[in-house]
Amino acid sequence: MINFIKNMKKIELHIHLDGSVRISTISDILNMNLSDVKKMTQVDNDCNYLKEYLAKFELPLKIMQTKENLERISYELAEDLEKDNVIYAEIRFAPQFHANSLTYDEIIDSVLNGLKKGKIRTNLILCCMRGENTYESNLKTIDIAFKYLNKGVCAIDLAGDEYNYPNQLYEYIFDKCKQLNIPYTIHSGEALGKDSIYKAISYKTKRIGHGINYENDIYLINLLKQNNITLEICPTSNLNTKVVDEIKNHPLYELYKNDVLITINTDNRTVSNTTLYNEYELLYNTFKFTKKDFIKFNINSIEASFLNEEEKKEIRNFCENEE
Repeated sequence: MINFIKNMKKIELHIHLDGSVRISTISDILNMNLSDVKKMTQVDNDCNYLKEYLAKFELPLKIMQTKENLERISYELAEDLEKDNVIYAEIRFAPQFHANSLTYDEIIDSVLNGLKKGKIRTNLILCCMRGENTYESNLKTIDIAFKYLNKGVCAIDLAGDEYNYPNQLYEYIFDKCKQLNIPYTIHSGEALGKDSIYKAISYKTKRIGHGINYENDIYLINLLKQNNITLEICPTSNLNTKVVDEIKNHPLYELYKNDVLITINTDNRTVSNTTLYNEYELLYNTFKFTKKDFIKFNINSIEASFLNEEEKKEIRNFCENEE
């Protein structure tokens, strides 16, 4: 174990609640064998693309339909993040996936109640979803985000099947967010290429989930820099979904060397069987990043977070003292 990585204070900006449910918790609630749960919720080397990866969320979502379970799962994630020495996290999920018998208020309150039991600072990003017949639920998600804005919710995201449902189908989401002054981030440049990233930039986003399929477009790199857009990069997840064939070929190294603002994240701790420590260790061993580089990634995360300036300053002091 690399001690400086283990001990350093970390920031996580891109983590999905439903992709980070403990296997033991699913096993306990559904009375299932642990190995069966693992097989159904974690990807293996045979995973071929994003849609197959997204199928691993089915079982966790099955148990995330009661206030009690949502509160428990949220608290356990806060515990897991604390063990990983994370001091601030923006946790995202789609409330519409949990509304079988709960109101949106009950869903948000349950998750916030669970997180409040933890010892680390957190905020929620609410996901609008790509797919058929999502218009009404996406508008409802934006409305609830506005209601809870700065009360535990900090932003909106667009997530889901990027390949079959590209960004241009969802301009209404960002138009409404702008009207309500709700910050947002957009999954782009994961299952699709640079056109998806260009489209996200055109919506004036300051953060992009993944954003690695830039296809060596120097103009696009300069556009990301000129607009101070931060990429939420999730290395192991990118390997799982075959966006990248080998970690040594991951674009994050070239992006970083070209001064694009990048952050390192887990995406889905359970689905990808990872932690932030694992992500840092992978990059340390592959690209020989130094402690100074990892501090820079965390400073980037603080600056790109949806915290206010006073809150950023407080957390920044913790990370800068790592040097």
